[in-house]
Amino acid sequence: MAKSKALPIDIWGSVETDLDTRLRYRSVDLKRPINSLIFRVESEVVHAIRDTLYGQGFIEVFTPPKIIVTSTEGGAELFTVQYFERVAYLAQSPQLYKEELTASLERIFEIAPAYRAEKHNTNYHLNEFISVDIEEAFANYTDVMAVLEDVIVNVYDRVNKMFGNELARYGIEIKIPRKPFRKITYDEALDILGRRGLKVNWGDDVPKNGMEILSEEFGEPFFIIHFPTDLRAFYTKPPLDSDPKISESFDLVMGGLEIASGSSRIHIKEQLIEALRKRGLNPESFESHLMVYDYGMPPHAGWGHGGSTDY
Repeated sequence: MAKSKALPIDIWGSVETDLDTRLRYRSVDLKRPINSLIFRVESEVVHAIRDTLYGQGFIEVFTPPKIIVTSTEGGAELFTVQYFERVAYLAQSPQLYKEELTASLERIFEIAPAYRAEKHNTNYHLNEFISVDIEEAFANYTDVMAVLEDVIVNVYDRVNKMFGNELARYGIEIKIPRKPFRKITYDEALDILGRRGLKVNWGDDVPKNGMEILSEEFGEPFFIIHFPTDLRAFYTKPPLDSDPKISESFDLVMGGLEIASGSSRIHIKEQLIEALRKRGLNPESFESHLMVYDYGMPPHAGWGHGGSTDY
C-alpha cells in the first residue's frame, strides 16, 4: 500500500474548509462522506431509470455523433468547434437521431452528455449536462408522460429505500411523488399566475418565477400541457384538433424547476417541411433526416429530462 501524507483538509466536517481549498484538493475532498454519498445516489438514480425503461421494453442506444454539422433543434444555442477544415457544433440533444430510430426499434432511450451555449448566467441553466431521452413509436404525448411518471416515482422510491436513512442524517427527506401527477393547461397556468399577481402574455413561455409560484400553489410535481405551437421546437406536433394554435406538448415541473419537456412529434414529411419553413429553417439542411420519412415514419412521441430543455 502506498504511503499517504497528512490530509490537507478535514474530511470529517469538524473543521470547515473554504471552497477554493476543497477544489484544490478535490480528490481528497471526495473522501468526505457527503460527497461519496452524492456519487452513490447518482449511480442508483441512473440504475433506476434504466430498470424502469428496460422493464417497459425500451432499448438503450448511443447515438453516434456528438459533433454535428447543423442544429438539432433549429436554435442558436450551439457551441462551435473546429472540425479539421470546417466549423461544426456540439450536439444539443439526440433528438433527430432518436426520432429516426423509432422507425426500426420503436422504443429507445439514451443517457448521454448534451451541450447548450446558454446565454443565461443562472444556477439552473446548464451548458453541459447529462440528458435522459426517450422516443416511442405508435405513441402520443400522454403515453410518454405516463412513462416519465414511472421513471420519476421509481427513482425516488429506489433512492429512499437505499439511502433514506443516510440522507436523513444530512437533513434530506425523500418524499415519493404519487401518480398520476397533476396536469394543468398552459392557459390554466397563465390564469393562476395572473391571480397571483404575475402577468404572462399568451404566447410567452412561463418564466422561472412563474414555475416557482405554480409549485407553491400545488406543492407536488405537475405537468403543464398544451403549449402554444410557436413556443415549441419545429418537430412538435401541431395542432390539437380543438385549436390549431395549441400543440401536443408538456413540461414537467418539480420544486419550481422545469425538469423535463416532451411532445407528440410530426411524422408526416410534408408537415415537417412546412414546420421548418415556418421557423425560417432550410429543409435542405435537414435532407438526411427528412429522407427517413420517405420510407414509413410511425406516429411517435418522446421527452428529454435534464439540463435546460425545450422538447
